Amino acid sequence: MRISTSTFFDSAAARLGDLQSGLATAQQQISTGRRMLTPADDPVAAARVLEVTQSQSLNTQFTSNRSNARDSLSMEENTLQSVTGLLQDVKTLVVNAGNGVVDDTQRKYLATELTSRFNELLNYANAKDSVGNYMFAGFQVGSQPFVETATGASYLGDQGQRLLQVAPARQMALNDAGDTVFEANKTGNGTFVTAAVAGNTGAGIVSTGSVVNTALLTGDNYSVTFNVAGGVTTYDVTDTTTSTTVSSGNAYTSGQSISFDGLQFDVSGVPANGDQFTVAPSGSQSIFTTLKNLIGVLNSPGTGSTANANLTNGLNTANNNVDNALDNILQTRASIGARLKELDSLDNAGADRDQQYSQTLSTLQDLDYTKAISQLTQQQTILTASQQTFVKITGLSLFNYIGG
Repeated sequence: MRISTSTFFDSAAARLGDLQSGLATAQQQISTGRRMLTPADDPVAAARVLEVTQSQSLNTQFTSNRSNARDSLSMEENTLQSVTGLLQDVKTLVVNAGNGVVDDTQRKYLATELTSRFNELLNYANAKDSVGNYMFAGFQVGSQPFVETATGASYLGDQGQRLLQVAPARQMALNDAGDTVFEANKTGNGTFVTAAVAGNTGAGIVSTGSVVNTALLTGDNYSVTFNVAGGVTTYDVTDTTTSTTVSSGNAYTSGQSISFDGLQFDVSGVPANGDQFTVAPSGSQSIFTTLKNLIGVLNSPGTGSTANANLTNGLNTANNNVDNALDNILQTRASIGARLKELDSLDNAGADRDQQYSQTLSTLQDLDYTKAISQLTQQQTILTASQQTFVKITGLSLFNYIGG
């Protein structure tokens, strides 16, 4: 078969072009360190690279989200740590106020100090985070959550918890609502609360009490009424919810347990005829209300057995409620600590995923330099040989032969 000169030149030029293109591709691969320069080089691997890259970008975003969550929770923890110290100081103040050598004037000094601590606590409850949002306002981050009132403070926020995606299948709360932190404090012992009626004229002091049999609890309200006749003191127990008498004519001994319907407490001192003590189911009370009530107790005169008994009952109630508030704060801090620890675990898992994604991407798109350099050398050799061959062949003609 005869091949024309034109066909030969076209074929040789195309072949040399292919060799030069291959050489340029190999050089570009080596310079970029990538096996695939375009998706056409390996469509299946290119699709997989896109998928893994997207997953890696999402993982990076989760890492950023966890950092933001850690900042928010750490600021809340620091604030609640200060609140914990403040409430512990209040407990010390309550103990000092109950000291028998402290008179009315000194208790007023303590009340003044407690007013300052109240204002300090209100500032903590209205604290802002690093971007100027109120930490304890729920979703209402732009509005001050707590406003002082005559009986404590009013909560203007909501019960919302702001959530942030910190892992593929995990959303984490960045805050705790103020009503949960500062207002949802159980009164009494958490099941029931005892109290002296305001009009008592004797010197009876009631204890917090405890539950002795949960199966017998009714959740009703009760009153314990003392009767003094002929130097003998007895008491009657009435279920005021059902208006029924639980027991009557019970002999009273100071400090002796009074038990009924699964609960138990004691009254010590000398109750007067007609004095009453109430028992009611525990409710929730704001720590601000507790402090306001305590300030009122400290500002009340404490002269005489009745006034001293009222002071002791008031201080005992306040101390118990501060304890409950402190427990609630510590419980919230424990929840924050658990979330911070979880973030550390998620960070470790995220770092492992990122490493796996990087390894997968390296396998899919990184260049094998040893193989690439060998191929580059081979292509350079082939191209050089092809060029030299083309020059020699194009120099062969009948005219050259005859002329020779």
